[in-house]
Amino acid sequence: MSSKRKKKGGSGDSDESTRAGSIFPDEVLERVLSLVKSRKDRSSVSLVCKDWFNAERWSRTHVFIGNCYSVSPEIVIRRFPNIRSVSLKGKPRFSDFNLVPPNWGADIHSWLVGFASKYPNLEELRLKRMTVTDESLEFLGRSFPNFKALSMMSCDGFSTDGLAAIATHCKNLTELDILENDINDKSGNWLSCFPDTLKSLQVLNFASLNSDVSFESLEKLVKRCKSLKVLKVNRNINLEQLQRLLVNAPQLTELGTGSFSQDLTLRQYYDLEDAFKSCNNLHTLSGLLESTVLYLQVLFPASANLTFLNLSYAILHSGELAGLLSHCPVLRRLWVLDTVEDKGLKAVGLSCPLLEELRVFPADPYADNLVHGVTESGFLAVSYGCPKLHYVLYFCHQMTNEAVATIVQNCPDFTHFRLCIMNPHQPDYLTKQPMDEAFGAVVKTCSKLRRLAISGLLTDITFEYIGKYAKNLETLSVAFAGSSDWGMQCVMSGCPKLRKLEIRDSPFGNAALLSGLERYESMRSLWMSACKVTMNGCRILAKQVPRLNVEVIKDGGSDECEAESVYVYRSVAGPRRDAPSFVLTL
Repeated sequence: MSSKRKKKGGSGDSDESTRAGSIFPDEVLERVLSLVKSRKDRSSVSLVCKDWFNAERWSRTHVFIGNCYSVSPEIVIRRFPNIRSVSLKGKPRFSDFNLVPPNWGADIHSWLVGFASKYPNLEELRLKRMTVTDESLEFLGRSFPNFKALSMMSCDGFSTDGLAAIATHCKNLTELDILENDINDKSGNWLSCFPDTLKSLQVLNFASLNSDVSFESLEKLVKRCKSLKVLKVNRNINLEQLQRLLVNAPQLTELGTGSFSQDLTLRQYYDLEDAFKSCNNLHTLSGLLESTVLYLQVLFPASANLTFLNLSYAILHSGELAGLLSHCPVLRRLWVLDTVEDKGLKAVGLSCPLLEELRVFPADPYADNLVHGVTESGFLAVSYGCPKLHYVLYFCHQMTNEAVATIVQNCPDFTHFRLCIMNPHQPDYLTKQPMDEAFGAVVKTCSKLRRLAISGLLTDITFEYIGKYAKNLETLSVAFAGSSDWGMQCVMSGCPKLRKLEIRDSPFGNAALLSGLERYESMRSLWMSACKVTMNGCRILAKQVPRLNVEVIKDGGSDECEAESVYVYRSVAGPRRDAPSFVLTL
């Protein structure tokens, strides 16, 4: 490989950094750089000098692309000749909230065609919010003989026939991770397509699929894959079947249990308990779709080493959660539904002193009033008992400024703070004041904050606080908030590290949009929907910064009509070639 490139030395370059890089032979420098794993560090390394740029180029085996339209497959292939692993994101994140129309784009197929000609040794593909067809999965399985790992999260366009193609053709598969995709779940027959010779599987996750699978095929697969570490099954796997799987895979480190809803005989119960006792390496547990106190007890022997407990699909109540958490002394991540109520969160504060991440999801996101759920009381209890908490996603119907200020005083190291007050324009329910001081306290206290989602009744004062204090903020999500364009101007002028800005249903218009003229090229993307931006404002932005892609979703009308959605992102590939008719690229 190195013989094809220019040798070091003798260039006469007076730049000190270039001379420093030149003392290393190609092979040595590339070997050293191959040890640098951070994407940001590798990007910095490539800027040192031409020699380091080339060494980084040839030594890189993994590439992360945060927006599939920010670059083209051809550009990636020219830049990095030896890629074996690709992570690729497609649609804007607000597609999770149905704000991006169907058939918007982000199809994986052109990427696969390009990779097939230049990356025959591609081993790993991780996709998020991409469109993937069965034909693409068939092409993937047939085109890359050494392919090992496929992860798809929040993708659409494919069916279980595509999974069957992967199972059939990928003879060295180590990972198949299917999570929260919009999939045509025809049947579970795909699981029978793994060849009897396949013994390499380490990760298998089909928890989000609905159809029955061939348990006989699954059991044989688990039995022969001795390196299997992650197994997450769907709710059609019953407890008796789960017990048989655990007996064959006591080495598991992550388990998704399926459903706990069926009755067991006493013998079956004890067999299941024994199976969990043998799983000494478990650190992640998820599932438990319908649980009872009795059945939860079988988990206690396997809970001592749990660091991540995902109960986001489990209708648990406070007593059930408290009983389980009392056996999880080293828990660091917890996802729950708000059915645990404040009492359940108080148990979190009492039992989980090492907790670093908490996510509380709504069991019924469309509930009009607070019949069950969590409040500021539960959040406060967690903050008192879990001083290491630095990541929170908290859905609730009520909150106070004082509570949030106390929470961040108790846990000042927040890097991710996402508070979702579910009723738009909801004020502090005790004082009836806006929630400005709550988020002001967050950005003033949490100097490490990188991601912030704001909600509730908010004025421009919140955005003034963000611009003044949130100097490390990278992602900001805004919904139903703000008073005028001035608020967004504060953010654009005050947050030097901002990379992603997502806004919906807010009163920001052209002045807010154009306040980022000098910032957008250093950001990954801006999304605005249901705001007051007009077509004329979008055209001005596109003219002023021609290297940006400015895409508008609108139903027609004049330049003075409001744009339904605006998506702005930097790209070295120019306007995309597959924009549907309802997307206008300016």
